[in-house]
Amino acid sequence: MLKFIRHIYIAILGLSSLFLLIAGGKLISLGGSFFYLILGLIYLISTILLTKNKVAAIYLNIFALLLTFIWAISERGLLYWPMLSRIMLPLVFVFVSYFIFFHRKVGAKTIVFSFASLIAFIGMIIAAFFPHDATYATADHYQKHATFEQAENWVAYGRTNAGTRFSPFTQINKDNVKDLKPVWTYHTGDLEPGIDQNTPLQIDELVYSCSPNGIVAALDVDTGKAVWRQDINDRSPRWQRCRGVGYYDAKAVRTAVSTSQRAVTTHAVCAQRIVHSTNNARLVEFDAKTGEICEQFGDKGFVDLKVGQGEVKPGFYFQTSAPLVAGDTIVIGGWVVDNQEVGEPSGVIRGFDANTGELKWAWDLANPNIDKLPPAGQSYTRATPNAWTTLSYDPKLGLVYAPLGNQTPDYFGAQRLEASNKYNSSLVALDVNTGKERWHFQTTHYDIWDYDLPSQPALMDVPDKNGKIVPAVMQTTKRGQIFLLNRETGQPIADVVEKPVPASTI
Repeated sequence: MLKFIRHIYIAILGLSSLFLLIAGGKLISLGGSFFYLILGLIYLISTILLTKNKVAAIYLNIFALLLTFIWAISERGLLYWPMLSRIMLPLVFVFVSYFIFFHRKVGAKTIVFSFASLIAFIGMIIAAFFPHDATYATADHYQKHATFEQAENWVAYGRTNAGTRFSPFTQINKDNVKDLKPVWTYHTGDLEPGIDQNTPLQIDELVYSCSPNGIVAALDVDTGKAVWRQDINDRSPRWQRCRGVGYYDAKAVRTAVSTSQRAVTTHAVCAQRIVHSTNNARLVEFDAKTGEICEQFGDKGFVDLKVGQGEVKPGFYFQTSAPLVAGDTIVIGGWVVDNQEVGEPSGVIRGFDANTGELKWAWDLANPNIDKLPPAGQSYTRATPNAWTTLSYDPKLGLVYAPLGNQTPDYFGAQRLEASNKYNSSLVALDVNTGKERWHFQTTHYDIWDYDLPSQPALMDVPDKNGKIVPAVMQTTKRGQIFLLNRETGQPIADVVEKPVPASTI
């Protein structure tokens, strides 16, 4: 039986050496490290020695382990996960060689080293079940590297327009969160079909919530009682969603008064506003304190987002994600129903004046000459990729970050516009004042797999390869890949490698 196990082990070691030699050679041809080729050569010699039952084989394996350990430290230091991936196989080869070949033929030092290898292997396996090499943000760290305001309120979908959802609060923490108990429950009264995906806002003493069919309510933060509730009966025949509302503080009113007067004047009608994009493609503002419709906004409180879109069938275009309030501009993308027909409404992104509702700019990716409304009798380019998820905003750079989806249908590209192939599954940076594109980065070329960018970009400041702190935007994808880009230029901070894939004949 032992003889059979030895043959199996020799075969495994030999195949491992061949794999390292072939893959290591390939790596060198691509400009990579010579280490794997050298390690493969060592294990090939060790395999030959084992077939002859030579004790030198275990010494060669010990040498390979020490060499790998030194190489691992030179590459990544003593970080656990990089060390684990590099050193596990050499550890196995050392103690297995000793126990099935040479446990009676070697000196005390080799025995000690072999047992130490076994203990190290077991220890590293156990250690894998504990956190390693992670850096957790603290309130101090966040304050040091923060680009955005540090108000105690949750004023946007991701707390701020940076979209990180990071909370610097400390009263609730990992030690006492287990002790939390429900204090109140609020029922929206929305009994119609729909899925609740709402992230509420919290500004001072009120929490602002919306139901799947767009019933907006302001709740007392201590009791959960509705201070006001607005149901403007804007329904959609499909895909009922409200992921959140926006918040606008009319700065012209607040900054025109002294600090002593501010408590009174902030209760002026619509000095603070809740911005809501409805299930039938309208934009509306409510007074944040009273729930009254802000009639100075748009047409008696409403802006019709279907204007300029051409034909819009019921339920084929509206906003499912929270509107972005970027300074005094409300930026709106939109959702279109997927895989039903071609020529659906445009994926145009537009900026509206948060005070008046006036259209400030439009970005039509297939026709950049249209910067507001399209010419009479025309529409924004139909069927272009749309920004259906939440957008982000950097006030210092004056840039809005819009993750795009695909031109429908998602899984067939033969009828797509050239512009759509350029922008599908891209992250786009737009000037907040003009709507002009600053840069875009495409995460999937010729996307026929519905790889829309599904989440709000996260804005943060990070060190680049040289240790310099740079402004970054992090974009997650449906594929589980994360792209980290310089948010000023769109250039990758973390390496992006594009690999060839087999071409389709369709």
